[in-house]
Amino acid sequence: MTTAENVLIIKNAAIVDGASTEPVEDMHILVRESRIEEVADTPLKSGNARVLDLAGKTLMPGLIDCHTHVIATTLALGNNALLPDSLVTIRALKIMHGMLMRGFTTVRDLGGADFGLQQAIERGEAIGPRLVICGKGLSQTGGHSDFRGRYDGRPSEWLKHKLGALGRVVDGVDNLRLAIREEIKGGAQFVKLMANGGVSSPTDPVHYFGFSREEITAAVEEAEMAGTYVAGHLYTAESIIRAVECGVKCVEHANLVNQEAAELIAEQDCVAVPTLIIFESLKKEGAALGLPPDSVAKIDDVRLNGPASLETLKNAGVTMGYGSDLLGELHCHQSEEFLLRAEALAPHDVIRSATLDAAKVIRMEGEIGCIAPGAHADLIVVDGNPLDDLKLLTGQGRHMPAIIKGGQLFKDELET
Repeated sequence: MTTAENVLIIKNAAIVDGASTEPVEDMHILVRESRIEEVADTPLKSGNARVLDLAGKTLMPGLIDCHTHVIATTLALGNNALLPDSLVTIRALKIMHGMLMRGFTTVRDLGGADFGLQQAIERGEAIGPRLVICGKGLSQTGGHSDFRGRYDGRPSEWLKHKLGALGRVVDGVDNLRLAIREEIKGGAQFVKLMANGGVSSPTDPVHYFGFSREEITAAVEEAEMAGTYVAGHLYTAESIIRAVECGVKCVEHANLVNQEAAELIAEQDCVAVPTLIIFESLKKEGAALGLPPDSVAKIDDVRLNGPASLETLKNAGVTMGYGSDLLGELHCHQSEEFLLRAEALAPHDVIRSATLDAAKVIRMEGEIGCIAPGAHADLIVVDGNPLDDLKLLTGQGRHMPAIIKGGQLFKDELET
């Protein structure tokens, strides 16, 4: 990792950020400390700067994954919750390092990552992407964060402080309010509600609703009081409509969305984060990697409509962020979401979902996902043009000779 006295000049770059169908050629960027200071179409100069000549290469904003689970070190999430916190921490740091080496400089965690992991990254004590957290995902008894199974009568309370638990179980308005306040006190930057059944949890079919309307509305109020928002785990059109009517602002997954639900998302200025690669990966590898049979049986309930959901959301004008939602040994497939989305969307729209639109989802517009003065200097260099071949964004970063986060080169294989 080098800083070149914290000043970089990047010259002759072809910029691709998803805003247009063609690269913006021959651009020059000045990075000072952790921020982009200047972007110009003429050469720039600065004393003591390291110069990166990107002639023939593409410069992109650092990629953003809006739906990750960095503490999910195994597919059997109930077992993951029982692991020692120290073991989960070590595994999570390895997972996050892999994400950064794939070009993801910011990720939003949708359940489990805590303030300590976030601070380890921010302070440079560990290497990984910038981490945006919700603390524990919140679920009703028997909902998508309740992994106890039908014959496990242990109280759920003792798991809420385990790092390996993606969520915590709460019932009733008062308990839900308290849980949200505790998570925000602990560093949560937004609220995650399991407002629909799920695949990986054992006792909630996909069509089940999670939480009452009264509970969802209370959660939205608590989030708004803290200046933030609620993201909802949602698959079915009926659950999406219900949650958005209650004030949920970010729809996660949305595999079974219909036109009515998509139009409501757009009308209410909400955003969506589809996650296709998790279900394709679970279909191919889940059973062999220990996914419980009850979960394996539910995969196709949401997988088969994935590409069609992208078209429905796009036609309604919904802003979509990039999300992978991968677990355990499947984290290596993070970049393959690009290829699945390309089956339904144009390449620049797919790239935009991991840059400009992802920044909107995370509410960090102008800070990340763009190459502009004042933004974090989160940048990746790509051999070739991803608008012509999205496979260049896959392969565990092998087509990325340089990865920069906060002005620091965390990968540097450029010829000098």
